[in-house]
Amino acid sequence: MSQPLKAKLVSMLEVVYPALDCDFFADQLLEAIGVTPDQAAPPAHQNNWDESDVLLITYADTVRQADQKPLVTLHQFLTDCLSDSLSAVHILPFFPYSSDDGFSVMDYLAVNESHGDWEDIEAISADFKLMADLVINHMSARSRWFENFRKRVDPGKDYFFEGNPKDDLSAVVRPRTSPLLTPVQTDDGERHVWCTFSEDQVDLNFANPKVLIEFVSIIRHYLEHGVIIFRLDAVAFLWKEPGTPCIHLRQTHELIKILRLLIEHHSPGAVVITETNVPNRENLTYFGNANEAHVIYNFSLPPLLINTLITGDCKHLKTWLMSMPPAQMGTTYLNFVASHDGIGMRPTDGLLADDEKQRLINTMDSFGGKVSYRRTPDGRDQPYEVNIALYDALKGTAETGADHWQLPRFICAHTVMLALEGIPAFYIHSLLATENDIERVEHTGRLRSINRSQWQLDDLERELEDSLSHHSKAFHELKRLIAIRRKQPAFHPNATQFTLHLGLQIFGFWRQSMRRDQSVFCIHNISDEVQQVSLSDINLIGTDHWVDLISGMQIDDLSGCMTLKPYQSVWLSNRE
Repeated sequence: MSQPLKAKLVSMLEVVYPALDCDFFADQLLEAIGVTPDQAAPPAHQNNWDESDVLLITYADTVRQADQKPLVTLHQFLTDCLSDSLSAVHILPFFPYSSDDGFSVMDYLAVNESHGDWEDIEAISADFKLMADLVINHMSARSRWFENFRKRVDPGKDYFFEGNPKDDLSAVVRPRTSPLLTPVQTDDGERHVWCTFSEDQVDLNFANPKVLIEFVSIIRHYLEHGVIIFRLDAVAFLWKEPGTPCIHLRQTHELIKILRLLIEHHSPGAVVITETNVPNRENLTYFGNANEAHVIYNFSLPPLLINTLITGDCKHLKTWLMSMPPAQMGTTYLNFVASHDGIGMRPTDGLLADDEKQRLINTMDSFGGKVSYRRTPDGRDQPYEVNIALYDALKGTAETGADHWQLPRFICAHTVMLALEGIPAFYIHSLLATENDIERVEHTGRLRSINRSQWQLDDLERELEDSLSHHSKAFHELKRLIAIRRKQPAFHPNATQFTLHLGLQIFGFWRQSMRRDQSVFCIHNISDEVQQVSLSDINLIGTDHWVDLISGMQIDDLSGCMTLKPYQSVWLSNRE
């Protein structure tokens, strides 16, 4: 018999707050989330997803229309163009903010009035599963809480983490090159606040239990307005202890368990996703024992897949895939090739050699990309991410530069992503094949703006209707592939996956449905040359009838060869 909710919560709280009356604190948290101490737990290892799940990542105002709130325009675009393709939409921070395109939140409980209101959010959540950011590590220096911190009054007086410049902070893992501590004048003198990301994004102090109560109340507010998927932004940095790396600390993992416990008891179908842009082994720890994140981002996939397609060599991608543990039931991966941020380089640690990373960076630079840096504990600046639109990232190869295979290479990247174990997520600018926005970078002065364009709805609709436009070609082919994927039981996020060994120019893996009634062999030519694949090497069962789900091609001679054009993919299935 499972442990009662309150007892389980108390045991977790005692790890984080050993000096606190955790029995009383548990009651406060249960009241804040709105569940009773004896609330029944959701079924263990329950998959809140299936093969039909496909996620879109977008800003509230990526698609705009004159005289209309962006959230209304977004809903219109989603309904008109993507209702048959998506199950879920991740709207990046839609709250009032002061910087970082929304990730410096001023008020967690309000919708940015320039985007719309909570009714607009609820309208979208009625048609799609809604994913929202819980920007939990830091808050805007222009927020009311931080103004109260300066005035030394509540709420806010003790909500932000303070550091001492005399402490040894050399071990702290940094994602940026900016100073870690920022001096701030308050009503009782100068204090130094901890700023993992920027001086406008001040880290919150979860050692103060009031901060946890505040966030549990915020979560309840989101749940009541239709949010069902929670992205815990930058959560790896949540707990700080000078003298340690201040990343992945035990208290952080325990806090994630606490939040998940409360969320899933309030809404059994809810999902917690951790955003931890770190090396692969570290990222995997956020599954816990199937009691932390339901879903983790596959952060190593974008740089490895892009590296594969620009080199025509899948060795590293294949090695990584073989090393990935199958997710336990009730957990899975979120697969993506591009996001609102850049191509993370830290997730390649231990997977690509330094010279290979540099070749990737140099190639992206030649295709118009930019590089952001982080500061290491020894004071060196190292590449943190490459900022580039995915369509331009795949415009050529490392060896020959730009070529005429850009669109097939781009489609190939997404075909791989769609078939892998996990839930596929499309950044809107990848679905639309948007190019680098250099003008926006010059306007904002921020490198990440290169992949954060805004479309006028009329212009976008015109492009998508133009059969000669690469936007239209990419969009409609990706929609076609999505439609195929959503019908295949073998593409359930938790279906069996094995890596195939078909040489360095052919990346392949096998998926089998959980009922074992469908097998799909996913074969991809990741080079710019025609490749021959021996069907006997794939090991197709002779008594089954095999067909390529993508082209409709029938496989009649299992002893023959299959010819793949550059960047062509096939999904060989024993059922149509």
